[in-house]
Amino acid sequence: MASTASAPVSATPPTDLPRRRGLIIAASVLAGAALAVLWSFHFVDSVIGDNVANTLLGYDAKQAAIGGLAAGTLFAFVSGLAGTFTACNIAAFGAIAPMTHARDEGKSAAATASGIGATLRPIGWLALGMTAVSALYGALGALVGQQLPQLSEAPAGSGISPRLLQASIVFGVIGLVFVYLGLAALRVVPDPFARLSRRFPHLRLIVIGALIGGFLVGRPFPLFRKLFEYAVETHNPFYGAAVFVLQSLGNITLVALLFIVLMHGTGGRFTRWMTASPSRVVTITAVAFITFGAFTFLYWDLRLPARFGYGWFPTAPWQ
Repeated sequence: MASTASAPVSATPPTDLPRRRGLIIAASVLAGAALAVLWSFHFVDSVIGDNVANTLLGYDAKQAAIGGLAAGTLFAFVSGLAGTFTACNIAAFGAIAPMTHARDEGKSAAATASGIGATLRPIGWLALGMTAVSALYGALGALVGQQLPQLSEAPAGSGISPRLLQASIVFGVIGLVFVYLGLAALRVVPDPFARLSRRFPHLRLIVIGALIGGFLVGRPFPLFRKLFEYAVETHNPFYGAAVFVLQSLGNITLVALLFIVLMHGTGGRFTRWMTASPSRVVTITAVAFITFGAFTFLYWDLRLPARFGYGWFPTAPWQ
């Protein structure tokens, strides 16, 4: 009688997955933790952010009043650009890998080495999700105004101001979502977009964009708060939506430019390098999401409370 035993199932992982996923996860979390320890908010907020804004605007961005709607519109974009490297925006650089994957998916390296339209499409889908959230929050902020914790300086019962408490909650959640997306890229946890992506192939980028737009909901960056306060003074939800969208566009301008340079300024070498191994884009996507996600969570939910005496988190000597 023929044997009814089934053939042995191969334990070989799919070719698009890296072999040492545990090592990748551990190294990425450690990299995020190291970044949270070493990060100097004074340097990125004041030395970089303030100087960039002052140079582009031609006046002291913190001290000078915003002189009208047109000036506020310019201030929105410039302050967003100046805040590119702040702790409340640096995770936006994690979008480069999924944008690269979306651009190159199903195409050969030769087909993706050129064509600015193919490069702009993933940026557009990312911007769609980002602007939807930022416009909604900007309109809401102009209507609700000073009732939002983000504009409050009063100390809460915990000793942490309401605006920092809001930042801690918002960025903690976003950080954990980024970590989850990194683990999903490695297929350690279920991919929330696995089925929907078949019908809506751009959904992943739209959601990532929405998360970046969500940075505004918790952002305590002083120049952003100044813009927020001005938008509230106008009591105009359409203006609030417009300047918040410009703020978000400023936040991702350097990310978009870096993506374009990688795609078109390297003569196709970056694309060929990314597609040389099926697992490479998965690895880079996972590393970017887990590293920036871990940094965002640890910085805002462990390091920030530690500054007020809640728990302990190591900091570099220059803090």
